[in-house]
Amino acid sequence: MAQQAHCKCTAFAGPNRIASGELAEVALRAKAVIDQAAEPAVLIFDDATGELVEVDFRGAPADVLRRLGERTTDHIGLQEAVEPPRRGPGRPKLGVVAREITLLPRHWDWLNSQTGGASVALRRLVDGARRVHDGRDRVRRSQEAAYRFMYTMAGDAPGFEEAARALFAGSLERFDQRSQAWPEDIREHARMLAGPALTSGSS
Repeated sequence: MAQQAHCKCTAFAGPNRIASGELAEVALRAKAVIDQAAEPAVLIFDDATGELVEVDFRGAPADVLRRLGERTTDHIGLQEAVEPPRRGPGRPKLGVVAREITLLPRHWDWLNSQTGGASVALRRLVDGARRVHDGRDRVRRSQEAAYRFMYTMAGDAPGFEEAARALFAGSLERFDQRSQAWPEDIREHARMLAGPALTSGSS
């Protein structure tokens, strides 16, 4: 998975949090720790997804940063190759992009009967759905990010399964209880990632 050099990340050396911030900054701190350790075990996590971020630490710090920049550029180039800029219908100055969608005739009939036509009706429907489901989607993303991090860093720790159940149940109290025995930095980072999910319930 390609990572943006400016995404927010956190690095751990064993159970200890050693850096948080943009990927480039965190990678340099991790590189320094790795260079000083005989058997380094440094992991970097994306704060938005809880996924591990792969960084090539070979060479000098400048080499690490250069490769991060190249990977970002390659990722952007790949996206452009897969999704070339479209020309034709749309209002590009307003950020409107023309895409093809497939609907049944009755769906087109209903859309075309709406004030403003099909495009305006579709935009209203999408915006409405986003507002309705925004909170639920934020909780789901929080649960997924926290669980990925927890599984990697605390999968064998006491109370992991119970803490995971509390996470998906939205129970702040039970989550804190079951993760209490974990190393402090791991517990606090998991709690931070789980925050949006744990505000939905506390029983």
